[in-house]
Amino acid sequence: MDSPGAMALAATGSTELTEEVTAASATEMKIAGINWVYELFSDVSRFVNAVSQGLTNAGIAPSAKHFPGHGNTHVDSHLNLPVIMRNKEELEATELLPFKSLIDNQISTIMTGHMALPLITGDDTPCSLSHKITTQLLREEMKFGGVIVTDCLEMEAVAKKYGSEGGAVMSLEAGADVVMICHRMDRQRGAVEATYAAVQEGRLSVEGLRTSGERIAALKDKFARTSEPLDISEWESVKEKNAVLSKRVYAAAMSVISDPRGILPIQREDGPVLLFTPQMQSINPAVDDPESNLRDQEGRLRNTAGPSYYAFGAAIAQRAVAHHIVYTPEGNLQQSTVEYLQSASAIIFATRNGIDQGAWQMGYLRKLLEYSIPSQKKLVLVSTCAPYDVLGLNLEKEGAPTAAVCATMEFTVPALEAMTRVIFGEVKTKGLPPVRIV
Repeated sequence: MDSPGAMALAATGSTELTEEVTAASATEMKIAGINWVYELFSDVSRFVNAVSQGLTNAGIAPSAKHFPGHGNTHVDSHLNLPVIMRNKEELEATELLPFKSLIDNQISTIMTGHMALPLITGDDTPCSLSHKITTQLLREEMKFGGVIVTDCLEMEAVAKKYGSEGGAVMSLEAGADVVMICHRMDRQRGAVEATYAAVQEGRLSVEGLRTSGERIAALKDKFARTSEPLDISEWESVKEKNAVLSKRVYAAAMSVISDPRGILPIQREDGPVLLFTPQMQSINPAVDDPESNLRDQEGRLRNTAGPSYYAFGAAIAQRAVAHHIVYTPEGNLQQSTVEYLQSASAIIFATRNGIDQGAWQMGYLRKLLEYSIPSQKKLVLVSTCAPYDVLGLNLEKEGAPTAAVCATMEFTVPALEAMTRVIFGEVKTKGLPPVRIV
């Protein structure tokens, strides 16, 4: 199932749709033999229970993460240790609220995160390795009785100082039930050996490990598949049903933030449409290679919006004569681009993280506007990732006071195809960005 992401689901404003989509995805996962997923990001309390219930009711164990809250940092724990200077009262007023709600509703598992809270713990020990956070706060104060799993201990927030193997022992000492080491067999083996040695040395008690084992056994009793073979007879009907749901929810998630001139929808008979999409670029150094070459060892592009933008262009071309321009940080306008500008009846300008790594995108837009786009041309700005770039945009200052401003919440193919249907008036939407700039 092409399932809308968290921001798109929140943009619908509907916890009911969120639970329905989550349950639909969970049904497919269950057919595939999956029974535990390391989601949900628990930063927005209104929607976390909908996701948790959707998964649980479909027979999939959810895992709320990253306890005690990862939303108040700009540091990626894949790369380094985030240090959050918040005290207990501040956490209780914000970050802990979604987790408290989930615990009250009997969530099965919670994942601890690799961030430091020195105002609470007294040092820079990652929360996932901290007894004060894992046991005293989560287990004892918040009364969580389910399974506690760590985030991956290969992440640099832990591995750089403690090593994955040392982190495994420390997390078990802290009170975790399950240690996660995702990638390297040597580190997994090393963690097992380090744990065995810690038991022999008395650092880890057999009684404590046995208690963890009992929690894990209870989780298996509730969610683990029996020895019965997978039943895939429903697969085709489930996929067909879920595809209809996905299309409906994506349409509900699309947002027309403003349209002061009422230029939407674009009509097929208006004339040629010119689409601008940004050059593919790395936006996640934790996943992409350090040089942002965007290719894996087999030479395949990864973690880019390229295929989605090609689909966006194809969807527009099905509805109008269209030209697709991929614009670059260099900002050079080719003569052919200028000619297309002159002949186009409508311009769709897509951004992707346009106030962060992609700030150059707004510069390119300004350069386009310098060519004095006639007032009769329709200009549609579409934020195709997080909508912060268009939410913070001063259209008067940018020289585009009459542009329509839209947001898709993600740069997936179904999201951009849904936005195409909105732009051409095939569906109406009431989606709203679930975030704001303060």
